[in-house]
Amino acid sequence: MAQQFVQAKIKGDKVVLFIKPTCSYCITAKEVMSKYKFKPGHLECVDISARQDMSSMQDYFLELTGARTVPRVFIGEECVGGGSDVAALQKSGQLEGMLKSIGALQ
Repeated sequence: MAQQFVQAKIKGDKVVLFIKPTCSYCITAKEVMSKYKFKPGHLECVDISARQDMSSMQDYFLELTGARTVPRVFIGEECVGGGSDVAALQKSGQLEGMLKSIGALQ
């Protein structure tokens, strides 16, 4: 169930952040993304903290991305890492190009 949920969410040309609202790295990732003007429906934050399958979802993140921590940030179907990784991509100027390459920005 967790695998199908994650796969359904990351399918297509959008940015998906799997988060827990109280996590400081999740807040960082959301703040970085808030600096960009996304097309409607091209940025989604998925709070996994209240899900009954949260642990199996994080196990799947480990299998899929090499880490089970949140946030897990997907640009299109590619995981770019967590909060620090997204901040580093933004600082280096790479993030905007990645977002444009999937057509997520206005």
